[in-house]
Amino acid sequence: MPDHDAPHASPITIYVDADACPVKQEVYRVAERHAAKGVALKVVVVSNSPIAVPRDPLIERVVVAAGMDEADNWIAERATRGAIVITADIPLASRCVKAGAVAIAPTGRAFTEDSIGMTLATRNLMSDLRSAGAITSGPKPFAAADRSRFLSALDAALMRLTRAGYGEV
Repeated sequence: MPDHDAPHASPITIYVDADACPVKQEVYRVAERHAAKGVALKVVVVSNSPIAVPRDPLIERVVVAAGMDEADNWIAERATRGAIVITADIPLASRCVKAGAVAIAPTGRAFTEDSIGMTLATRNLMSDLRSAGAITSGPKPFAAADRSRFLSALDAALMRLTRAGYGEV
């Protein structure tokens, strides 16, 4: 009798929280390279408004309703073990990590079960400070080193999932 819970029962899905994502092209390139090696995978680009995506059977565009957290909720409801979520949104990353998915920021930072609690607490503290009138700096500008770290992190995550049996054809 087949094991329907086996990791290879479905392709690796990469969910991209796309509205402000600076590494969409990198995701497409890495996915294409792994697919060429025989890894079964799909990239799902989720946004609140239509954005251009390559015409490729590996890539699916999903446009959700406009509104706070609509894209986040759509991704979080689908992110499971064997999926990778690309997002800078810490609450979304937390939800996905708790569901067993891999979550990576566009800077290449991997969100893990060990780090997500402190990351979420820091985010909430900074939000509280800003709303209380404290002047805090915003995020650092996206740099070439961030892009490079992201490429390495995504490649490593795909290799780990493949070694674990996900994405087998």
